[in-house]
Amino acid sequence: MTEARTTPLDDRIRSDIAHNARVWNHWLGGKDNYPVDRAVGDQVTGMYPSIGEVARADRAFLGRAVRYLAGDAGIGQFLDIGTGLPTADNTHEVAQHTAPDSRIVYVDNDPTVLVHARALLTSSPEGATEYIDADARHPERILRAVEPTLDLKKPVAVMLLGILNFVLDADEAQRIVRTLMDAMPSGSHLVLTHPTPELGGEGNEAAMRFWNENATPPITARSRAEFAAFLTGLELVEPGIVSCARWRAEPGAVEVAQFGAVARKP
Repeated sequence: MTEARTTPLDDRIRSDIAHNARVWNHWLGGKDNYPVDRAVGDQVTGMYPSIGEVARADRAFLGRAVRYLAGDAGIGQFLDIGTGLPTADNTHEVAQHTAPDSRIVYVDNDPTVLVHARALLTSSPEGATEYIDADARHPERILRAVEPTLDLKKPVAVMLLGILNFVLDADEAQRIVRTLMDAMPSGSHLVLTHPTPELGGEGNEAAMRFWNENATPPITARSRAEFAAFLTGLELVEPGIVSCARWRAEPGAVEVAQFGAVARKP
């Protein structure tokens, strides 16, 4: 396990303020959260009742995207940034079920996720997993730490699911994506999800304001055009930019206000 911090872990875990990874865990029905996370999460749900559907749709999108990448696209390496707390069907489980020799690096800066990192470090005998304790805002540090688990001369799937929405500055968010993808060879893929004020997300505005006043880290939503800008220079995989709930999903999937897309670096 690679650790990029020296602050004692106990000093980094805050049980007095809600944190995204733990609230998300609560919305998914997990137990790795504190009363403050449940209180804030339930308040957000009261203001925006479909947030639980968004969380579940984002997780299901992860599974479909990884199965496609490890299968049809032939990608054997995954860089999952903004991992979140372990739950069912984590990236390495889905990828290695399809291709047992898949290699996965997880990245997160939440100390609670670090506590549970051992659950992410299981692997098939043929493959490998690693966990890096680092912040998505420092992509250069992440890129230095991924080797030798990942070989950056071979295609990698870079996964940024529900993470760029915590980077409030649009230019910084663009820089993160550009730095990561510039380091990847042709044939690599970018996998994104992001909340949006579109697709019925207008009602989420008050809930986001409440979140930013009572939880960490602060969050922002982005339009389709802003989301599409992250994919500049890449080739969209069908069906393109859609609600993550409808990306290669069964007919009749309920739309949620969260864009999802997979794109290939030419």
